Amino acid sequence: MPRLTAHTRHPVSFTLNGSTVSGHAEPRMLLSDFLRHEIGATGTHLGCEHGVCGACTVQIDGGLARACLALAVQTEGAEVRTVEGLSPDGGATLSILQEAFREHHGLQCGFCTPGFLVTLDAVFRDDPHASENHIREMLSGHLCRCTGYAPIIKAALVAQAKLLARGAQPHPDDTMPQEDANA
Repeated sequence: MPRLTAHTRHPVSFTLNGSTVSGHAEPRMLLSDFLRHEIGATGTHLGCEHGVCGACTVQIDGGLARACLALAVQTEGAEVRTVEGLSPDGGATLSILQEAFREHHGLQCGFCTPGFLVTLDAVFRDDPHASENHIREMLSGHLCRCTGYAPIIKAALVAQAKLLARGAQPHPDDTMPQEDANA
């Protein structure tokens, strides 16, 4: 990586949820700020800004990362996946994970939900048969102040069962059919 000078905005380009994005960032700009303010991807929430709460969790090249601790310039050329990447059509259709959270009340205010969903997406991609203990361990770095963890774990286990029943991974093309309101 070339030496970056402070207070100078440098070009940054990476793949975000399957599409190439680019913008400019000072060397000290956090990925979370770059996503929200430079790109307009506001699904990644900032909670503690210290990497403790998990609300800003994203996937960078398949690994989990806190966007409040990663610098935007570090993602040059990387594959970044955020909560917006879970839906196959930008939000009109819910993924299996998102639908399970909705059905089983795995969220209330929703502030922490993107981090939980992105983490579970990675867990089920890497280990579709993850044990409940492993799921709990992977979610232990996430804080939720209003829902409590029982509905989140329930939603995760339901989503996992549906994914396994379909032989699917939690990727954007794996969606839950929406119920017909007229049925």
